[in-house]
Amino acid sequence: MIPFKSLIQIDKSSAVPVFLQVSNQLAHFIRAGTLLAGQRLPGTRQLAELLTLNRQTIVAAYDEGLAQGWLESKTGSGTYVAAHFPEVKPQALTLDSTAPSPQTIASKTPGYTFESIPFLHRPILTQTTGLHLDDGFPDIRLAPMDELSRAYRSYFRWGNPQAHFGYGDTKGHLLLREQLSAHLNETRGLRTTSDNILITRGSIMGVHLASQVLLRPGDVVVTGETNYVGATMNFQRAGATLVTVPVDQHGLDVEALAQVCAQQKSIRMVFVTPHHHYPTTVTLRPDRRIRLLQLAEQYGFIVLEDDYDYDFHYLSRPILPLASADPKGMVVYIGSLTKSVAPAFRIGYVVAPSELIDELARLRRIIDRQGDPMLEFAVGQLFKTGDLKRHFRKALRTYQARRDRFCDLLTNELAQYVQFAKPDGGMAVWARFDPAIDLEKLALRAGQQGLFFSNGVSHNPPGQRLNCTRFGFASSTEDELELSIRVLKKIL
Repeated sequence: MIPFKSLIQIDKSSAVPVFLQVSNQLAHFIRAGTLLAGQRLPGTRQLAELLTLNRQTIVAAYDEGLAQGWLESKTGSGTYVAAHFPEVKPQALTLDSTAPSPQTIASKTPGYTFESIPFLHRPILTQTTGLHLDDGFPDIRLAPMDELSRAYRSYFRWGNPQAHFGYGDTKGHLLLREQLSAHLNETRGLRTTSDNILITRGSIMGVHLASQVLLRPGDVVVTGETNYVGATMNFQRAGATLVTVPVDQHGLDVEALAQVCAQQKSIRMVFVTPHHHYPTTVTLRPDRRIRLLQLAEQYGFIVLEDDYDYDFHYLSRPILPLASADPKGMVVYIGSLTKSVAPAFRIGYVVAPSELIDELARLRRIIDRQGDPMLEFAVGQLFKTGDLKRHFRKALRTYQARRDRFCDLLTNELAQYVQFAKPDGGMAVWARFDPAIDLEKLALRAGQQGLFFSNGVSHNPPGQRLNCTRFGFASSTEDELELSIRVLKKIL
């Protein structure tokens, strides 16, 4: 005799309806072998009395079990465990045999093995509240939310609903690709059409797709000695062999790259962030840009150019991307609106010859069938109406003022502790602390006092301690920046 009264536990304070609690626990006992295939269950009236429940609750529980296929009903005979289940070795009936609660039913460890890849273990950056000198995020308070809301509403009023809410183009919404093509041609000196653009969910997706399509295990990828960790992880995941070259105040050391090219049998790819090198924010000097493109043509390697914050340069017109001066089609250009508007706007893009774009789109299709057509349409509308360009101009003025104020604060208040170079653009300062200062402990203590910033560990090349970090200034007002420096100075 199965002791249903002690086995089935009812929690009337739970949000799960009582009949589902009964049904779920019966299913658990069937999976565990406590209830066997073909076994007859008590009648609804009898089980209701045992559990002190309304009979209709048990009727509903049995109906749920019938609908889910755990139970079967035999006319004139009663309700039974379905006969088609395989034989399961019954578990001992102990006090621990009750069905787990919904909070504990999923175990931490699976019953199979898998490889956990060490280089993928990296803390998740989130937008923190309170004071923060982040990695270089935009201020979401400046984002054109009203304009975006209007553009979203127009999506529901415009065109064919079937086309709007069905499957779309894997490359991204045509309106955004057309508008983005025009914008890139105008501001970056590119020569593109919509066929040269793939819309992605942020620049990191573009790096991932390019790595998977263009790299094979053993291919050599060259990066700066300090580099964007997200890109490095993707190259490692693709099985590439990583080679690093120094980065100085003028960007990637291209002559060191030339030596690597002469020594290696072949180099498949060079990854660069030439506009503002990540993480150090330095700009790749024009002569090095020319030399890099010459080397790419000479040795046949791909230049993967990540231009993550081109829209924010504070010295008149910014230096044009490598892709604008690429006569042989060696550059794959990646950008993002995430840093330009808000991190939640997961829109990035890859610009390349159309044959590569087609292949990237085929791979994207089996990862993420398409992006967010509504968001892509809305952002395309903001480009079309000029609202997004007006936002860029407003944000540029605001971020420049914040950069100037922040750099003044660092100079006047923390000069004895921190060295830095005032960045020409971007949204962060690369700060080098006195070697006597433990940056990890400093970041921890600052966090305890309501100021968040990175401890810089993720920027350290293997075996080195740079004692540097990125101080993002764009997402904080000038008053918030002053408070942040005050907290930092007090701790130091």
